[in-house]
Amino acid sequence: MIFNRPLPFISAFVEEIDGALREQHTHSVGMSVCQRSWFGFCIMAIMLTNSICWAQFERAGLGRYGLGALAWMFRSSKIPWERLFQMSVRVVLRRHGITHGVLVVDDTDKRRAKVTTRISHVHKMRDKSSGGYLFGQQIVFLLLVADMVTIPVGFAFYRPDPARTVWRKEVKAQKRKGILKSKRPVEPARNPDYPTKPELALRLLRQFKQWHAVVQVKAILADALYGAADFVDQGSSLYAGIQCVSQLRKNQKVRFLSRDLTVEEFFQRYPGVTGRLPVRGGENRAIVFRSARIHVKAHGVKRFVIALKYDGEQDYRYLFASDLTWRTEDILKVFTLRWLIEVFFQDWKAHEGWGNLTKLQGDEGSSQGLILSLMVDHCLLVQPDQLAQLKHKQPAFTVGSLINHIKADNLVALIHDLLNANAPEQELTQLADVLAKQFRLNLSEKHMVGRDLGRQAPSASLKYKTALA
Repeated sequence: MIFNRPLPFISAFVEEIDGALREQHTHSVGMSVCQRSWFGFCIMAIMLTNSICWAQFERAGLGRYGLGALAWMFRSSKIPWERLFQMSVRVVLRRHGITHGVLVVDDTDKRRAKVTTRISHVHKMRDKSSGGYLFGQQIVFLLLVADMVTIPVGFAFYRPDPARTVWRKEVKAQKRKGILKSKRPVEPARNPDYPTKPELALRLLRQFKQWHAVVQVKAILADALYGAADFVDQGSSLYAGIQCVSQLRKNQKVRFLSRDLTVEEFFQRYPGVTGRLPVRGGENRAIVFRSARIHVKAHGVKRFVIALKYDGEQDYRYLFASDLTWRTEDILKVFTLRWLIEVFFQDWKAHEGWGNLTKLQGDEGSSQGLILSLMVDHCLLVQPDQLAQLKHKQPAFTVGSLINHIKADNLVALIHDLLNANAPEQELTQLADVLAKQFRLNLSEKHMVGRDLGRQAPSASLKYKTALA
């Protein structure tokens, strides 16, 4: 897909971000005309090519920007990337009048090659689908779920501490050999340069509060990885003790009548209650649940613990909430919103460039490339058809259908510009020349025409070899 210029709503979106940058502080400097033009071009190119690749951008843009110029702007232009991302969030919040919502924390993987020396934050990690190992990047995300839209508002790359990785490997090998704990190496102290995923999530929560203090956060949702007491208590206290909902493992201990039981053993004592749960305010699903306000040993305080399973499931999952004053049904309803971050991951990887050809090198390459990709997600929320749909309280359009609609609009705009030119035939000839230069035919090594393939026939002088055999 090719394009002549960004669609008007993309240019307007970039202009709004520039205006938000300039009004942030009295002496704040916005983007230059060249930078605004470059951003509009890149957002349009990502939508059409589903990649972040300068060579593809050059071809799609008909040579308007060369590969070197695109890369130079990305690497060397003085662009306030962090402020730019936060202002992009602010534009979406203003456009949709968002003043409250729920924050969701989760992480996702980006698979990379086994030998990758120039892409940052790449490390060995477990493959959730196969149970094996792969090399890739892990990114912690913060998502805001509001009554109008769902929007990514923060991210951070995770990298494990190399010293602790080596220590775990040594301890695991020694355990297999039966070496006593007293003779194993001592656990190394945590290095602040390698924060854990919960620490990164807390950092994102603080950044969101700093940049968008006007948004009233109703609750924080996370899966079992973020279910430690430190994350729950600190995350809740950031917003004056708001509700924080996460999960417990089935073998975690709770205290009941001066006895320590696993959470699974505790709930086996009580029959489940059947009911129906509206999932994300929509479909009602049959559930079986039990709940209790009980002391969680690892947290040192009482939590509102809920055992939940959907109809057809065999095993319970165990949720807990930090605020004991909420009703069981309200906790269950708000926790169903956590699944929306998985939907965001699918859309983002499939349609917004990050799933294909994101080979930008170094720390800056990864973080700035990811910001470009997320700005595409923000821009789709202010697309005119999407805005009209949400304004009339109708369900929003999917990312895939919006991208296809934008491609169609771009084709119509390209033809319209061509027909309205002063000399359409001359413009068409110039377009054909540009296309011929940008989309050159390359020679294939699969077909062997013009190459020496050898005789590929028996030699009469060597027939005696067959007779001897």
